[in-house]
Amino acid sequence: MSEFRIVERVPTADEYARMRAVVGWNEVDPQGIARGLHNALFSLCLLDDDDVIGCARIVGDDGLYFYIQDVIVLPEYQGQGLGRRLMDRVMAYIEQHAKPGAFIGLMAAKDVAPFYHKYGFAERPVAQPGMYRMWEGKGECGTANSK
Repeated sequence: MSEFRIVERVPTADEYARMRAVVGWNEVDPQGIARGLHNALFSLCLLDDDDVIGCARIVGDDGLYFYIQDVIVLPEYQGQGLGRRLMDRVMAYIEQHAKPGAFIGLMAAKDVAPFYHKYGFAERPVAQPGMYRMWEGKGECGTANSK
């Protein structure tokens, strides 16, 4: 029986490229992948035994701006709460590191915005795509529109 676990580590460039391809994201330059993965603030890998089946990253300046990137769960593993487990860990990092007034952003894939609404993210106007929230401090759970 498989045991899903999340480890704090950077996916390898090959693992990352494979996941992107499986979920239908565009191909990117391998050197760009390697550099980008290395420069993340926080990275998680979701494992099925020893196989990487998902990931999540935070990029930014670790002060004013935090961007949630690459929340990926391979299709055959979706619908089991694994994306939620990744996001719970991502939001725990935000809670520990973001100060009041920090901007937390993400770009949601088509039709998954409701998943991020549960974490307090609001959609931006069509002319300004993406989702965001302003961090108010530890324990806050308001949305970007709660003020």
